[in-house]
Amino acid sequence: MEPVRPEFVPDPSLSQAEMEALQRDIADAARFEDDLAVSPARIGSEPTDTEQATLGETCDGAEPPIVAGVDQAFVGDRAVSAIVVLRDGEVVERVHAVERTEIPYIPGLLSFREGGAILAAFAELSHEPDVILVDGSGRIHFREAGLATHVGVTLDVPAVGVAKSLLCGTPDRSLDEKYPVGTRIPITADESVETCADGTRIGHAVQTRQYDSRNRHINPLIVSPGHRVAASTAADLVEATTDGYKLPEPTRLADSYADEAKASVE
Repeated sequence: MEPVRPEFVPDPSLSQAEMEALQRDIADAARFEDDLAVSPARIGSEPTDTEQATLGETCDGAEPPIVAGVDQAFVGDRAVSAIVVLRDGEVVERVHAVERTEIPYIPGLLSFREGGAILAAFAELSHEPDVILVDGSGRIHFREAGLATHVGVTLDVPAVGVAKSLLCGTPDRSLDEKYPVGTRIPITADESVETCADGTRIGHAVQTRQYDSRNRHINPLIVSPGHRVAASTAADLVEATTDGYKLPEPTRLADSYADEAKASVE
């Protein structure tokens, strides 16, 4: 896969102000509504007599969609980007790429540090995903242009951000309580999100796994649309691809593969 919008390819040589300005342009280009080849209405639904309960079965009952997970690992100043591609729950392709990180970690500018390695990995991919799940933020970002949005818009592929902590925005309820699996807590924009009106729903905290113990609890994932996916559909996708673990299978397997690939980097 090659960039459809090359003007958005992350350039770490830009100044911070230029990076932030580019993110505003990316947010303008992003579509935080459903535009998938996969029917959102079929995601996670129960099977009928003639249909299979596979993730996002297409409207006409065609082949199951291709879902890719993206995660990163680091070796010194190098980013190892791993992509694992699944169809109907089976791994059909794994690729990775290694690129030097030219800037330090700066909150809100992660895509300029890691995006080059991710795009290099996508260039090696032979399958074209119907949707990608990215370990990072999407619309839940200071300028609505987190890693998942930046990559999704640049490649023009439906994308979902799956983060482990909240970068910005206000959840409707505390995220420190113990919630049952399936709980969704809306997250809305506040003054920390400069590019949309306060109160705009920008994602959800999604409880995908929970301990039985009364004394321990697992925090929810922070899920937001990256590109061509609505906030509710992003949560649907994460729930539909979670299989007994906190992380959805595509990013869980990408995380494992990133560590495996990291071991081969000298």
